[in-house]
Amino acid sequence: MPLTVDPRARGLIFDIDGTLIDTMPAHLQAWQETARRYGFEYPEKLFYQLAGMSTGEIVHYINCQQGLNLDPETIIQAKNEAYLRLNENIQVIKPVFRIVQEYAGKLPMALGTGEYRQVALVNLQITGLDRYFDKIVTADDVTRCKPDPETFLKCAELMKIPPEYCQVFEDGDKGLEAARRGGMIATDVRPFLKADVKA
Repeated sequence: MPLTVDPRARGLIFDIDGTLIDTMPAHLQAWQETARRYGFEYPEKLFYQLAGMSTGEIVHYINCQQGLNLDPETIIQAKNEAYLRLNENIQVIKPVFRIVQEYAGKLPMALGTGEYRQVALVNLQITGLDRYFDKIVTADDVTRCKPDPETFLKCAELMKIPPEYCQVFEDGDKGLEAARRGGMIATDVRPFLKADVKA
């Protein structure tokens, strides 16, 4: 069965990284470069476990777990710079992008990401998705990132749609938890991404 819009949905919210754009390999490589440079561990398994958290929150987690005192601003800047060197070949994820194409102009749509605005906007420009979205909530716009529902609740507010009528498309456990905690229709896109995901 293809990925579909729930009949209850009056507004659609999309995560970006790993949901709408295949950025995860570039993000993982950027994290691994940054980890080598600053002397901390960030294995692939942990990278996917923490998907949806902002870089700053990930640095806090690493500090707590590894007994380090990494400066969040330094790591954020280094990781973002590394990512922006590696993201030139990113592509949209076809099954999710089809939903965007089909419902553009028919239902309100917004983006809710744990990424910082500067990086998110570059990703949208590279893939051409910027023409579909003018409502975006990033890590710069919230005080509590996923799994807190604040990101998605702000998306609902921007669309002027009650949360219970918003369908959230997500690939991360923390993002799905955020959608559920916000009282939204949570849709895990991962089962639809196993084959032929790139446009």
